[in-house]
Amino acid sequence: MSDRRSAGKRVVAIAVFDGVEMLDVAGPVQVFSTASRTTEAVDYDVVIVAAEPGPVRTSSGVPLIAERGWGQLGADTHTLVVPGGLRDDGRGPLVDQKLVEWLRSGAPMPGRVVSVCTGAHTLAAAGLLAGRSATTHWSTADLLAAEHPDITVASDAIFVNDGPVWTSAGVSAGIDLALALVAADNGEAVARLVAQWLVVHLRRTGGQHQFSALLGPRRSTSERIAQLLAWIPEHLRGDLSVDALAMRINVSPRHLSRLLRDELDTTPAALVERMRVQAAVDQLLHTDAPIATVATQAGFGSVASLHRAFARVYKVTPGQYRRQFSTRVDLDESTAR
Repeated sequence: MSDRRSAGKRVVAIAVFDGVEMLDVAGPVQVFSTASRTTEAVDYDVVIVAAEPGPVRTSSGVPLIAERGWGQLGADTHTLVVPGGLRDDGRGPLVDQKLVEWLRSGAPMPGRVVSVCTGAHTLAAAGLLAGRSATTHWSTADLLAAEHPDITVASDAIFVNDGPVWTSAGVSAGIDLALALVAADNGEAVARLVAQWLVVHLRRTGGQHQFSALLGPRRSTSERIAQLLAWIPEHLRGDLSVDALAMRINVSPRHLSRLLRDELDTTPAALVERMRVQAAVDQLLHTDAPIATVATQAGFGSVASLHRAFARVYKVTPGQYRRQFSTRVDLDESTAR
C-alpha cells in the first residue's frame, strides 16, 4: 500500500480496531487490489486506518499495521469500510467505542460508507443506519433489529445497499459486497473478471440462512431433530402438521413439541413457517417468479398466508421485501406485487 495518490485513484479506507475479524478486512482488500491489478483503467488505493497508526490485533492473533489514524483521512477518501468482530466471549458483536465516537464526531464522511459482518452494529451505534435497510451476520441480526427498531434488518440478505450506505452479511460476504462495489464503480465486466480471478461467484445463490445454524439453536441438536431439519425443506408442499412431523421421527406430537422447545426454543408450527418463509425469500431474491408461484412453491396454501407470514417475520409484504433486497435488476413490477 502506498501513500501516492492520483486524480484517478479511489481511496478505500478500512477502519480497524483490536479484535477485528481478519477476513472482514482481507476479503474486501483482496477484491479492490485485484481489480486494480487486473484492469488497467481501475485504480483503487486501499489504506488501513485505526485510532492511531501502528499495529492492531485481529481476532486470529495476526496483527495488521494501520498506516494512519481515522482523523487523518482526507477529502480524497472514496469509501470507508467498517469491518466487524465478536466479543472475546463470542456472545455478541464487538463494537469499538472509539470508532463509534469518531463516526459520530461530525468529521467529514466519505461519499460511501460500508460495513462488513457485525460492523453494521458499529454503524448503527453511530446513527448511520437510522431509517435505513441493512443486514449483518445471521447470528446477530435479531439483536440489531431489537436494539435499533428504526432499522429494517434483512437477516437473509448477503448484502444491502441503501443510498450511500452498504452493509453485508457475515465474514466472507464482505467479498460479495466488495464485488458489488467494484461493479457499481466500474461496470459488471470488471467485477466478473475479479470474481473469475479469485475463483468465487460474482453473485452467490441463496441467502445467508443456508449457512446459519437454523434459528440459532442454543445447543447441539439431537440426531432426530437434525434429521427433521434436513427433511422439512425438501417437503415444504406436503403435510407438515405436528402429527406428520412427529410420525416422521417416531415420537409423539407432545414429545416433538418438547424436543423443539428444548433444542431450538421454537414450536413445530413456528419452525415450519420459518422454513417456508426462508424458501420464499430465496425465490424472491433470486428469481422473477410471481408472488402466487412463490407462495405455492414454498408450501403456503395461499398468497394471503404468505403475506401474513412475512408480516410476522419481516414486517413487510413479500413484494416490498423483493423490491428492497432483490439482487436481480430490471424486475418486472408485475412479479413484485
